[in-house]
Amino acid sequence: MADEAEIVEQRKPKFLCLHGFRTSGHILKTQLHKWPQFVLDKLDLVIPDAPFPCTGKSSVEGIFDPPYYEWFQPNKDFTVFTNFDECLEYIQECMIKHGPFDGLLGFSQGAFLSAALPGMQAKGLALTKVPKIKFVIIISGGKLKNEALLQKAFSDVYHFPSLHILGEMDFLKPQGTALLESFADPVVIHHPKGHTIPRLDEKSLELMLGFLEKIQKELTNQEAQEEKCSDNTL
Repeated sequence: MADEAEIVEQRKPKFLCLHGFRTSGHILKTQLHKWPQFVLDKLDLVIPDAPFPCTGKSSVEGIFDPPYYEWFQPNKDFTVFTNFDECLEYIQECMIKHGPFDGLLGFSQGAFLSAALPGMQAKGLALTKVPKIKFVIIISGGKLKNEALLQKAFSDVYHFPSLHILGEMDFLKPQGTALLESFADPVVIHHPKGHTIPRLDEKSLELMLGFLEKIQKELTNQEAQEEKCSDNTL
């Protein structure tokens, strides 16, 4: 029986993946396939479209086919957001329908959301009907500039595993670098490209696999502990 228990396949960490501004779930799925398949096989990824159809020109026109979507509509300074509450409710509905989820993975606009949501959840301001977010993967992200949201989402340092991917030529690199201060022990992958999901070189792959091993171990240990507690209450 012990041998049988050992060969039971571990449950993969499940991530809700939030795509970039005026792109789509299909586009993010295509972008993530720059990573080796054996990396993607270590994760259970759910990649929905954002709730709102694109309201302007997409930066990926001519590269990826439409339709394009956006999570919410920011003003030019990225300080005022339209449809933000509706966006949060939509994400929660996705998590209820397709979850439970262990983490969030986000690129660009999706990464800004993925960085803010755990703090908002901890304050009871978002994702109140779903389990606590345990991990995040932030690609080309940063802190939302809205002052009220900044205070709510980033008043405390995050003490859970996080992976941050920063491009040397990315216009959002300063914001992504500033975001690191909100995480107690961030794993950081640097790449030479711009605002994109990069391929993984040897060093990046090592960091990625180390992060995935860490979260898998945490998830397995947590579930073993929960099972033990459950057995003790019977």
